Amino acid sequence: MQMDDEAFFAFWQENSEKEKSSRKAFMLGLSSGFAIGGVVLAFILSGWYKRATMEANSKMSAFVLFMAILGISIFFAFMYRRFKWEMNDQRFQEILAKKQKLNTNDAAINNGSAS
Repeated sequence: MQMDDEAFFAFWQENSEKEKSSRKAFMLGLSSGFAIGGVVLAFILSGWYKRATMEANSKMSAFVLFMAILGISIFFAFMYRRFKWEMNDQRFQEILAKKQKLNTNDAAINNGSAS
């Protein structure tokens, strides 16, 4: 196994529960959500599609738009944090399976040579 895998395995054994509620991943997801909301806002304010701009200005208040962007951002934050945790946990499970397979193979070799 690679040294990087060993370091990650040790880290994840210690910190998997802490990482489940990590603020760093949440803030990355939140900033991504705000970036998407900013792009939507830029499209509305740019006026590149006249009919959509007219509809948005006549039927939508700024408060509703702000709440929609905030909702999207919070959703992205939770989903990104969950996705990041799942990817790390999957990597941990793969390393664990490799270790178990190596241990099983070593035990079989040792049993075979003892006979």
